[in-house]
Amino acid sequence: MPTIQNFIFISFMLFSYFGFSQTVEISGMVNSFVEVENIHVLNKAEQAFTITNAQGEFKIKAKLNDTIQFSSLVHQSKYVVVDKNIMMFKAMRVMLEEQVNELDEVVVGKVLTGNLFSDINNVDGKAPINFYDVGIPGYTGRKKTQSERRLSQAGDFKPKMLPGMLLGGASFDPLINAITGRTKMLKKRVEHEECEALMRSVKVRLASDFFRSNPLDEAYRMEFFYFCADDPNFVKRCKNQTDFNILLFLRSKYRDYMQNRSEGSD
Repeated sequence: MPTIQNFIFISFMLFSYFGFSQTVEISGMVNSFVEVENIHVLNKAEQAFTITNAQGEFKIKAKLNDTIQFSSLVHQSKYVVVDKNIMMFKAMRVMLEEQVNELDEVVVGKVLTGNLFSDINNVDGKAPINFYDVGIPGYTGRKKTQSERRLSQAGDFKPKMLPGMLLGGASFDPLINAITGRTKMLKKRVEHEECEALMRSVKVRLASDFFRSNPLDEAYRMEFFYFCADDPNFVKRCKNQTDFNILLFLRSKYRDYMQNRSEGSD
């Protein structure tokens, strides 16, 4: 009897693994307090892209642990990792928050706000001391994103860490996260967010100049930049590069993009 139970258990685990590793079509619904039509839905892992209809409905292909991004001009971008429940029901529902663009505050004269450091900068007198003045080391670099913090907490397992874990001197979390695939998933998410941020930075800086000499309908410009970001060499060609080199890359992708659109319309 134990042998039969073990066989059933192993069969179930194999069925679940191979079932969830397959790419399926997921039906989804986007909810929001503002407009839900024409929201971009992107799954870079499957090279899949679509937009929502007037009811916020969409369909997109995905597999377990894929990250699906939702973005629009009036919503805050959101990332959803495809879990086992989504794979099982082949459905998902996403709530998006409105993107609020606050205007800069206009202050006339010297107004005290109640914030100590703000008020010190707003009155006559000497500037407050900082950690350099008193010889205390401090961090002034870029703040980590939420995904980067989660990746740091998950740990990156190395074989040399195993003796310390077995002797009780180190946590088993890095090993567990490596086995379950959580660390790999978080690394992919960090890379995806870095690529997304770079793509938006390139768009803001260069879109106006680029489309002046490379005409493209406004409705397809965001799709074009996602097309560029899907290139495996996108980060290498655009990160820490001069605007001239980036424009050369965009120009090469523009030709490919227009050719794809031409073939798709035939």
